[in-house]
Amino acid sequence: MSVESVSAEGFARESLTVLSALTETARDEVAAAAGLIADCVRSDGVIQAFGTGHSQAIVLELAGRAGGLVPTNRLSIADLVLYGGDAPGALDDPLLERKEGVAERIYRLAEPRPQDLFVIISNSGVNNVIVETALQAKKNGHRLLAITSLAHTRAVPAGHPSGKKLADLADVVLDNRAPRGDALLDLPGGGAVCALSTLTGVMLVQMAVAEATRLLLDSGDRPPVYVSANVPGGFEGNLELEERYAGRIRRTAS
Repeated sequence: MSVESVSAEGFARESLTVLSALTETARDEVAAAAGLIADCVRSDGVIQAFGTGHSQAIVLELAGRAGGLVPTNRLSIADLVLYGGDAPGALDDPLLERKEGVAERIYRLAEPRPQDLFVIISNSGVNNVIVETALQAKKNGHRLLAITSLAHTRAVPAGHPSGKKLADLADVVLDNRAPRGDALLDLPGGGAVCALSTLTGVMLVQMAVAEATRLLLDSGDRPPVYVSANVPGGFEGNLELEERYAGRIRRTAS
């Protein structure tokens, strides 16, 4: 890659190339993911979405946003403070994500039902709490959808004592096609700049939601979908939809 490619135009061109290819090559995996989502909604389940770091952006794309499905719940390490009674300072621990039992506590605080679908997002797929959460989901009989970079996860060793990675545990894997290390534009002399996984992760999530909605409509089901709270009646209508899942979905300000 030339130095000239490290530019706004270079990133737009390279990322759009990946996104365009993704829409063609991910059809089968998106269809499989959509099937899991539609089955979850039909069975009165909730989509439990979890990610750490920048993967939380993809979680927010799925859980609780306008145009998205209502039965979605955002899981977070911050749940230990928001719902688990831990002091806020606990989140300052740089090793918190590696501590045994954290994922189990996050799981228990969510109180998921058997029909709930877990969607776990991690570019590397080897973070300890990510793998622990995936193991919790499978241990308790949940279906698991993973969004990860297969190029990255295959290039790095497992970080969990089980030797497992997120992709090893999932029923369906959506490969975000991000390169190892995530950054897309190579720099002269080594290194790279401009991460890709958020763009491709958003594309995959919305493709899967769109396809799941089509499946629900085809079977005569009315998908419970959020309207923007910033249009007349939107806020009130959303509250009415949320009542069906009272106590099972949490909406925080952040």
